[in-house]
Amino acid sequence: MKFQTSSAFAALLALAAAEVPQEHSHEKYLRAVNALLKQDNPFNIQDAVFGLLGNAAAADGAGDVTNLDCLHQVTADSAFSTAKAAGDVDGMASALVFAAVERNTGSVGLKSVLCDEQAENPEIAALSQHQDPASENAAEENKAITLELARQLAAVGADPQLALDSGTFAPGDVNDNTGAGNTCDDADDAEGCIFTQNLLIQDATPEEIDAAVAEGGGGAAGNAGNATENAVNSTSVARRFHVKARRTTPLPRSPLSIAVLSQRDAAGKLRRQNDNAGDANNGTANAGGDADNANNNGNNNADEDAEDADNDAGNDAATGTTNVQTFTGDLGGPAPPVTSSASSDKPFEVNGSTFLNAGAALQRSCAVQHNACADAANSGAEDISVADCGAQEDECLAAASLKKLRRSSGLNAGGRRMRIATRLIHGRQAFDFGECQDPSIEFAEGLDGRKEASFGPAGDFEHGSALNINIISSFICGQLQSRCQADEAAVAACEQGQADAQGLDGQAAADAFNSALGL
Repeated sequence: MKFQTSSAFAALLALAAAEVPQEHSHEKYLRAVNALLKQDNPFNIQDAVFGLLGNAAAADGAGDVTNLDCLHQVTADSAFSTAKAAGDVDGMASALVFAAVERNTGSVGLKSVLCDEQAENPEIAALSQHQDPASENAAEENKAITLELARQLAAVGADPQLALDSGTFAPGDVNDNTGAGNTCDDADDAEGCIFTQNLLIQDATPEEIDAAVAEGGGGAAGNAGNATENAVNSTSVARRFHVKARRTTPLPRSPLSIAVLSQRDAAGKLRRQNDNAGDANNGTANAGGDADNANNNGNNNADEDAEDADNDAGNDAATGTTNVQTFTGDLGGPAPPVTSSASSDKPFEVNGSTFLNAGAALQRSCAVQHNACADAANSGAEDISVADCGAQEDECLAAASLKKLRRSSGLNAGGRRMRIATRLIHGRQAFDFGECQDPSIEFAEGLDGRKEASFGPAGDFEHGSALNINIISSFICGQLQSRCQADEAAVAACEQGQADAQGLDGQAAADAFNSALGL
């Protein structure tokens, strides 16, 4: 194996002037793929970034790949194989998104050449890279690529909403002789400048992603477990769930799954605005303002949004609840309160979502604050960075004795969806959910900014909302078996809950799923 980052950097310096500067725009995915190449690199590719360059620049880092039109695909295919062999869902997701990212071309409006070879993995073979947004039919083609990517992500147990990350920039001026277009290029931006500079143009809506996944088949792909028996859990899942593939004989695929919260989670911002409105009588909407009222125990504020623990006495008298969120950081707004009511079967509540144990509720509170903070950072509403938001979330979790785990091939804190926060203590539960605690599903309005009611995980499974409960339940059941390492009884109960929810609508469907799990 040979992996030479220093050589790659030197080659890029020498060739930078000849290339459209955007190869580092999706940096977090390049880094995730590079991490996989370090584990196994059969073609001796020097760096994933060469796959996104034009052929002249790519030649110096292509290793043993001779068809430079296919270097991008071979890089993604190799990384995907490594992740698949390890049962690494995050790694497979990163490789899939990388495969769909636009390659550099020499001028605005010029399409990149498609690879004419068959990828080893059908998931990669089903995809092609985005094309320059100023090129002919780019909007239609790029949307089709994004929707197919969503299907492939779901098939391996990853978040189909991550497909939106593969999008490119706004169309440039075809008469621009510089070839720069509306791009950015910053190798030091670990998140990716297209995200941190808010330059990403999404090809589809979250609802269109959900619909594409719910419809099933689309690409020439089965799932990771069908292509190899090395993936840890795909084969057992595939035996239980099947969807159509675009072949004469349909191939079994993984459940329509979503592994993490949508990166475009607008719910945090919306909920924070609602929370702050209730805090008007405090004269401020931030945690610092709430702290000023720390000794005002005799006030009549029955608002759940009082953030300081010392103010809980006044709230208890009015509402019978206690706020157990003690974190006072306020970048982008305070963490929403975690109210506790001993009279409830699910006694902990965050913005209308209820939880069995404080750990899952506190994790959700910290995550909602992070989303609102990242929104403020990306929009420029506050002079903060996404990295600041990630650091604040770490502090929020630490304040509650929580920890945030990042997988080796996952995204960084700025990416913020390739991570799972887990409680150090176990809450009450009917089954052994392993490393996870609350696989329940909620049905509510306002999830991810939706106007209509939708389904989403109510506990410590990070995920965006969906109109089809099967998308959420399939993901949770798959994650219980793979990531959570839950016992067989818990997995069986989850599958029963998924079956029970079929044919039911709204809250009745959520209740049926939760009841099967004893939640």
